[in-house]
Amino acid sequence: HHLLAHAEPLLRDAERFRSAYASADELPLGSGALAGTTLPLKREVIAKALGFSRLSLNSIDAVADRDFALDLVYSCLSAAIHLSRMGEDVVLWASSEFGFVRLADEIATGSSLMPQKKNPDIAELLRARPGRALGSLSALAMILKGLPLAYDRDLQEDKAALFAAVDDVIEALRAAALLVRHLE
Repeated sequence: HHLLAHAEPLLRDAERFRSAYASADELPLGSGALAGTTLPLKREVIAKALGFSRLSLNSIDAVADRDFALDLVYSCLSAAIHLSRMGEDVVLWASSEFGFVRLADEIATGSSLMPQKKNPDIAELLRARPGRALGSLSALAMILKGLPLAYDRDLQEDKAALFAAVDDVIEALRAAALLVRHLE
């Protein structure tokens, strides 16, 4: 029952990821750094063909907007926090004081000083992961704060924070799945 309690926050995180997807589901075609285009684009047709659910309404906002990136990176942070909590529970449950679970060899290493001891490596790494996600969110927020409504070179830096957060949470989710699969 207690382990399953970790599923509820992760389900909420899944909803956050769906919401982040929805905030990015907007075709910006025809937007430029200063204005839109006078070309006779059939934006509705193109949006449908590309799978977008809506069109951007303001060309300046479409170029300057990075709300979708903040939404996605925050979703990654939230998931990392929830996985961290699960990692801490496993560390505690596997301790000699509690002994609720045993760590299979696939998810633990032996101690160099005490060969009989198993170190909860994956659980400890999960516990540490939110720091990286928070760093990505902070980096992205600092890049975006105070920017004018335009495309600025600063925005070239947003991708590193976004990709790092996504890569980190994917790795954390895989590690958490491995951890749960090999708890005894």
